[in-house]
Amino acid sequence: MMDELHEQRQQRIKKLEHLRRAGVQPYGVRFEVKDRAGHLVKLHAEKSKELLEQERISCTIAGRIVALRRFGKASFAVLQDGADRLQIYLKKDLLTEQASLIIDHLDLGDWIGVSGVLFRTKTNELTVEVHQLTFLSKALRPLPEKWHGLTDVETRYRQRYVDLIANPHIHQIFVTRSRVIAAIRSFLVERGFLEVETPMMHPIPGGATAKPFVTHHNALDIDLYLRIAPELYLKRLIVGGFPRVFEINRNFRNEGISTIHNPEFTMLEFYVAYADYHDLIALTEEMLSFIARDVLGTSIINYQGTSIDLTPPWRRWSYHQAICEVNGIDPSVLKNREEVLTIAKRLNVPVDPKAPLFKIVNDLFEETVEPNLQQPTFITDYPIEISPLARRKDTDPSLTDRFELYIAGREIANAFSELNDPLDQRERFEQQAAQRNAGDEEAHLIDEDFLRALEFGMPPTAGEGIGIDRLVMLFTNQPSIRDVVLFPQLRPEKHP
Repeated sequence: MMDELHEQRQQRIKKLEHLRRAGVQPYGVRFEVKDRAGHLVKLHAEKSKELLEQERISCTIAGRIVALRRFGKASFAVLQDGADRLQIYLKKDLLTEQASLIIDHLDLGDWIGVSGVLFRTKTNELTVEVHQLTFLSKALRPLPEKWHGLTDVETRYRQRYVDLIANPHIHQIFVTRSRVIAAIRSFLVERGFLEVETPMMHPIPGGATAKPFVTHHNALDIDLYLRIAPELYLKRLIVGGFPRVFEINRNFRNEGISTIHNPEFTMLEFYVAYADYHDLIALTEEMLSFIARDVLGTSIINYQGTSIDLTPPWRRWSYHQAICEVNGIDPSVLKNREEVLTIAKRLNVPVDPKAPLFKIVNDLFEETVEPNLQQPTFITDYPIEISPLARRKDTDPSLTDRFELYIAGREIANAFSELNDPLDQRERFEQQAAQRNAGDEEAHLIDEDFLRALEFGMPPTAGEGIGIDRLVMLFTNQPSIRDVVLFPQLRPEKHP
């Protein structure tokens, strides 16, 4: 296979050299594209052969050759322009001698620009009759064998550029991703939010429970951490007087890779002064249903065979109540360590028997409740032990004013009424530090500067984070996060 690839590459290099000797620049500098293939098809798809002959519609397009058929002095090729395609007709009698030479040296994958007129072939296919031909770029590597509909997952992710060539529908996934992000920005800006940028390298990792990536700054001679969340910096801005802020940017977590986890991922985080988590429930319902209508034209979407209705209002379900109702147990059981371990064993939920009770209960939630949350559901009232930055509930100090939004069995958003009591926050940080000293690598460190900021006073505030990648998975019906990230993280490629 490698010998065949080498041979094909050498043949293409010879063609390239031949073109150069004939005065053709195989890697052009500029070509003025006046038309797009998709636009031409949209405008003229319904026009008859006779009408096209009468109108003599001129056009100038460029693209990659993805199909090529030669018939003596005439050839048909298909140009791929982004995700769209249009057939062209190359007749040597209509072209210059140099253009005829170019035709003889064309390969699949080459880029060309053409000018001509639209017509219909005998098979009624809309086609450009080429009058001018410009060579733009020589492809030295052939497209993969059976590249039409490339399905090899490893190749698709590792060589996304080939995936985009071979599977035009992949373009639409990333067009949709861009439109989702644009819709989020539009929604928030219209409601008075200010988009900001906060550091990607932190002296202290914080804002989430996760293991960070570590790097070193040579000039300062200090270790820094790629951020696991922008939360603590965005809340500093609330302290500084910005009442509504948001950021869309990368987070980095040195954890496992799965269908819903990538080491670097895109997050939306936004914060609202003078609000609580109930306000964010309403805002989240409004925002996600707006995005669905704006991007997809409907609030009802299909995800992996399940119809999901994003029309508000969505279900509200408290954390402990959900565990009890799904597993048919009494709430008092969750306070008894031995009984919880017995239930976990009966349900085949893997737990660490030496772990704190709250961690065992949370394992029970993740294994038995989360998969059942297909329709949009707000899980509320999380325990304080797993919510170190959330405000305590006034009615029950062991719980917090927090929710997580689940759709299609996975977490989409996490939000809470922010803890703005600096003394309470210090105590929580100290508890987290103790957990870290006991071996929990994901527990928070004490961030003295953030505590200092809180001591200057932060108004009542609600904050939320939404995973953009998972949201795009939902809106594009993709089963894996790698399908919605252009260049997902992979193991190093093995070369022979």
